[in-house]
Amino acid sequence: MNNFTLPIRFAFALATSLIAYFLVLSLFGLHTNPFFSLFNGVITGFAIYEAIRYRRIETGEDYNYTTGFSAGLVTGFIASILFTVFMAVYATELEPVFLSELVSDFASHYDIGVATFAFIVLLMGLATTVVLTLAFMQLFKNKLKG
Repeated sequence: MNNFTLPIRFAFALATSLIAYFLVLSLFGLHTNPFFSLFNGVITGFAIYEAIRYRRIETGEDYNYTTGFSAGLVTGFIASILFTVFMAVYATELEPVFLSELVSDFASHYDIGVATFAFIVLLMGLATTVVLTLAFMQLFKNKLKG
């Protein structure tokens, strides 16, 4: 099996889960509350952990730090890109007033464009991916062959 097949599957599942969570929040009008985005970290963490764990099961004795780390990074990076594309489309096509509602509480004097918003979403996703992958690799560190 290709080295990236498993992380790409988890990335699509992660992106789909994040999009579904966001759309459920938007049904209840809670998507503009930044507090609820904290659960994105839980969803992302679960997907990255499972990608690393399945990679360890898949490779067996050949598992090393690099294979686990790359599985986590690929999963998170691809999912972050997909979610960023969705958020950019959502903010421009589906709900054009979304950005102004999102920043109205704390930055009403700023003019936040879609590109800035998309960059921030992507940066948050990539940073979360790196931090969670490094943290989860500590859990699997003792399970590496010596």
